[in-house]
Amino acid sequence: MELHTQLKSLATKVNKLKDQITNEESTKHAFVLPFINILGYDAFNPMEVVPEFTADIGMKKGEKVDYAIYQNGEPILIVECKHWTSSLDVHNSAQLFRYFHVTKTRFALLTNGITYKFYTDLEDANKMDEKPFFQFDITDLKDSTIKEIEKFHKSNFDISKIIDNASTLKYTRELKGVIENEMTTPSVDLVKLLACKVYSGRMTASVVEEFTEILKRAYSQLISEKVSNRLSTALSKEEAVQNEEVQEEVEKTSKIETTEEEIEGYNIVLALLRKEVPKERIVYRDTQSYFGILLDNNNRKPICRLHLNGGVKYISTFHNDRKEEKVKIESIDDIFNFEGELLATVKNYDLN
Repeated sequence: MELHTQLKSLATKVNKLKDQITNEESTKHAFVLPFINILGYDAFNPMEVVPEFTADIGMKKGEKVDYAIYQNGEPILIVECKHWTSSLDVHNSAQLFRYFHVTKTRFALLTNGITYKFYTDLEDANKMDEKPFFQFDITDLKDSTIKEIEKFHKSNFDISKIIDNASTLKYTRELKGVIENEMTTPSVDLVKLLACKVYSGRMTASVVEEFTEILKRAYSQLISEKVSNRLSTALSKEEAVQNEEVQEEVEKTSKIETTEEEIEGYNIVLALLRKEVPKERIVYRDTQSYFGILLDNNNRKPICRLHLNGGVKYISTFHNDRKEEKVKIESIDDIFNFEGELLATVKNYDLN
């Protein structure tokens, strides 16, 4: 099962069970350990996943983090878990900070089973950053997020590649937050910076206030226009694809040429069956592969198929199990020899 499907399945489980999870220990077993398993690590193998990981830190003895994930005999990720209702901030990650400093790991994970925050040491070597470089909500996963999670999978794990990408992830996320705040509540500095590009007067308090509202309106309109343009482009592409499909179908149909011999063959079948079936029920459909004769214009009720355009002529008849039997004929007059089979096929359809 691919990672995408497994994560989506875990998200469904979290949404379904979270109200029944009453403590931190249950959060670990129901949500966090399945996530670790999804990353390819065996939670029941103490060589890979060490629960209650302990390391003496200075005067503090016997302090623990919930899990340490090992690879090649070294810890690569330490994990601290909280109850799913707990907020995740610097105050409840103190143990991670201390353990990060005394272990060889470059990564720490703080999670409540719903929100996952990954930390490293971008700012000071061997000292865990106060802000995560990567975080996500398991119940609101995007494809781009899943691609980042894949990098922590046992089969993909590469410290240097993750570290190289960590700063980009961290500062991209933080800048997105800054931009979002500026869009809803523009700062005075930003208002002045942008207003001075379109306004040559003195930047008084009243002008700044006025441009603050103008900037918010401009943001809103710009986003609406971008979304509208994106939708229009998508619809245009979809319409173009549909037109191509229609044109392709037209071209296929235009290549079909019904011959006089095929019409004559249809008339023979019609003559054989009219004693039992009204002619209105017997129709033909020509295709590139064969000339089909149907009961009630229904593809599920083939009476026979004529193959008359090649060097050798054939007729295909259908038995009770609708199995097709293809028989060589010398000329279309040989169709008269199949009266019994054709009548039996029609009667079988009417009976069933």
